[in-house]
Amino acid sequence: MRSDRRQFLQTSLLGAAAAAALPADKGATAAAAETKTAGKVEPFELDEMTVADFQDAMKSGKESAHSLVKKYRARIEAIDKQGPALNSVIEFNPDALEIAEALDRERKARGPRGPLHGIPVLVKDNIDTADRMHTTAGSLALVDARPPEDSFVVKRLREAGAVILGKTNLSEWANIRCSYSTSGWSGRGGLTKNPYALDRNPCGSSSGSGVAVAANLCAIAVGTETDGSVVAPSSANGIVGMKPTVGLVSRTGIIPISHSQDTAGPMCRTVRDVAILLGAMAGSDPQDKVTTDEKRKSLTDYTKALDPHGLKGARIGVARNYFGFDETVDAAMKHALDALKHEGATIVDPADIPNMDKVGESELTVHMYELKAGLAAYFARLGKNAPVRSLKDVIEFNEKHKTREMPYFGQDLFEKSVKKGSLASYEYQEALAHCRRLARTEGIDAIMDKFKLDALVAPTVSPACLTDLVVGDHWRGDATTAAAVAGYPSITVPAGFIFGLPVGMLFFGRAWSEATLLKLAYSFEQATKTRKPPRFLPSAELTA
Repeated sequence: MRSDRRQFLQTSLLGAAAAAALPADKGATAAAAETKTAGKVEPFELDEMTVADFQDAMKSGKESAHSLVKKYRARIEAIDKQGPALNSVIEFNPDALEIAEALDRERKARGPRGPLHGIPVLVKDNIDTADRMHTTAGSLALVDARPPEDSFVVKRLREAGAVILGKTNLSEWANIRCSYSTSGWSGRGGLTKNPYALDRNPCGSSSGSGVAVAANLCAIAVGTETDGSVVAPSSANGIVGMKPTVGLVSRTGIIPISHSQDTAGPMCRTVRDVAILLGAMAGSDPQDKVTTDEKRKSLTDYTKALDPHGLKGARIGVARNYFGFDETVDAAMKHALDALKHEGATIVDPADIPNMDKVGESELTVHMYELKAGLAAYFARLGKNAPVRSLKDVIEFNEKHKTREMPYFGQDLFEKSVKKGSLASYEYQEALAHCRRLARTEGIDAIMDKFKLDALVAPTVSPACLTDLVVGDHWRGDATTAAAVAGYPSITVPAGFIFGLPVGMLFFGRAWSEATLLKLAYSFEQATKTRKPPRFLPSAELTA
C-alpha cells in the first residue's frame, strides 16, 4: 500500500515538470535543442550513497574511511577539475588520508564514535579550519590568513569522527560584496557550474557545497546562510538543505555577514542525512552567546523526529505571497501540495505572511552595519598576522588587485557598509526592530497562531537561471526571506523538475521547530522520492 502510494506521488511530481513546462523561448536555437545528451560522465560506485550506507560498507569491510577519501578525491579530479569541470571544490585537505587512516584504526580498536565516524564531509570556504587548508571566503585578500583554531562547527565534526575532505567554493564574501554579483564566483575559486545544466547558475553563496553534494563529490556538506544561501542552492541543485534557528549552531570561526541572521546548516541528499549532520553540528558555545539562550532547544539525535507518516494530521499553511513569479513553478508546487494532502495533511491556503515586501531595505541596512562590525571582530580573531584588519583594508586590497578581484562586478555593498557607524546607532536599532517585528511578531508567529499551523510552505527559489557574468544574477523569485530575517528554521526538499532543472519546496516555521520541520520534510520526501542525480547536460532540457 505504501509503495503504491509513493509510486503514484512520485509519478505525479515528476510529471509536473512536463505539465508545468512552457514552450522554449523563440530565441532558442535548433543547435541548443540537439545538446540534450548526457554529459560524458561515467557512473560512480558511491553515487547516491547515504551516511547509513557508508556505515554499513565500513562495518562489513567493503569500504573504509581511507578508501572513501581516495575514491572521492579521484572523483573530484575526474569531474570537478576535469570533464564537466564543475569547480565546486576550492581546496582538498592534504591531511584527509592520514586522518581517515587514524579513524579506521580507531574503529577497529574501539568501534565507531557515531554515525559520522569516517564520513567524508566538505565545508564551505568561510568556515575556519586550523590545518593546512586556507579559509578565505573566496577572497585573495585572505589567502595568507591562518585561523588560530578550528571553528566550533568543525570541532564538532571532528569530535564526531567526520573526515574534513576539503573546502567548497562560494560566492565571494558569501555574496555580500556587490549588489549585481554572479553567484558561484569568487576571486580565488573562479566559477562553479550547476551539474544539471552546466550553463546554469548554482545559486546562493553556498554554491560549491550544493553542487558537490548533488554531484556525489562528498557524502555530506556544510554551508552557511544569511538569507537563502543554504536552502536556495540546495533547491537549485536538487538536494535537501536546512537553515537552523539562529542559535542552534555556533558561528564562532565563521566569516560573518550578519550576526542576527547568520548560521551554518547541513546540505545533503536526504532528509535523514540532514538530521544526522545537524545533530553533530548543534551545540552550545560560550563564545557565541546566542547559542546559550535559555529558550534554545536541541536534540542529540534529530533522526528520532523522522516519521514516514509525519504529515498525517499536520496543519500546513501555504504562503501564497511567495507564489506567482513563475507559472511553471506554481504548477510544480500544486503537485507537491497534492502530495501533502494525500499524506494526510490539512492544507490552509492561503496563509500569507503580510508585509514581507516592506522588509528588504531594513534587512540590507542591518546587514551593512553588522557586516562592518562582524568582519572587524573576525579579523581580530586571526591575531597580529591577519593580512587585513578591517573592511576598509579589504576594499583597498580589491582596488589594488582589481583585475583579479573585480573583473566582472564591483564592491558597492562593501563601500556602503564601510560608511556605517556603530551598532549603537539609531538607524541600525530601528532597522533591526522593524525586521524582527515584521518577520516574527506580525509575520511567521502571527500566521501560525492564527491558523494553528505546524509549518508553512512555499517554493524555495526559481529554477536555476543562466550564469551571466555581464549583468549578474536574475533569479525570478524565492521564499527564503521570512525565515531568514526572523532567524527561524527552514528546510528545502526536492519537489519537481522544470526543463530538467530541480525546484524545491521550502518548509519553515517557529523558532526551535527543527524536529517538526524534519518530520514533515521526511514524510514528504519518503512519499514522493523526487530527487534524481544530475546528468551534467550542457544546457537545460528545453522542449519545442
